[in-house]
Amino acid sequence: MARTDRLLDLLQILRRHRHPVSGDVLSEELGISIRTLYRDIATLRGQGADILGEPGMGYVLKPGFLLPPLMFSQDELEALVLGVRWVSKRTGGALGQAADNALAKIAAVLPYDLSDRLDDHHLLVGPAQHPGTGMEALTQIRLAIRREHTLAITYEDQAGAVTQRVVWPFALGFFDHVRVMIAWCETRRDFRHFRADRITSLEETGQRYPRRKPVLLKEWRASQAIP
Repeated sequence: MARTDRLLDLLQILRRHRHPVSGDVLSEELGISIRTLYRDIATLRGQGADILGEPGMGYVLKPGFLLPPLMFSQDELEALVLGVRWVSKRTGGALGQAADNALAKIAAVLPYDLSDRLDDHHLLVGPAQHPGTGMEALTQIRLAIRREHTLAITYEDQAGAVTQRVVWPFALGFFDHVRVMIAWCETRRDFRHFRADRITSLEETGQRYPRRKPVLLKEWRASQAIP
């Protein structure tokens, strides 16, 4: 393994640990000697990484550090580009534009040899089969989720029945053909899934729902037996 790749791997391992991790654990995971690990930690510290700890005490990386210039492995770069292209083509609207802007910002700070690879188009994302389906509502739903605000919606189900609901939106699922809002429904007193293209009207109430979004998401996962 090249030393640059090893230093990046060491940073990633440290980022995964909130508490100090011993040098023995780090060296074993990287497949290097403990002496080489100490040299790598010294190198990262010299480049500005705020790594706390010492031999026998363990090491922890304080948050907020990026290697200048921003570095990615080839696999990481391909995953990043593929994901951004998917969002750009399959979501559209403000989220799609934000994906394009994010990729442009990343390209601006990458070294030349890596930024050049952003134009490598061997990983392709096909066009959405139903572009624009439910797109009008997606930005409002995302903002309501971000603010943890309730939504008053008019919803038409598969049978054509129309109901008025007040819901607590906490997640938005992007599938190939549909976009699905996951929410707690005050009418049903349970979790419900709402297709965005069947929401005929919605309005953010400006009122926060009484339970936090992470709690709702955890409860929903448990109800769906999702690990």
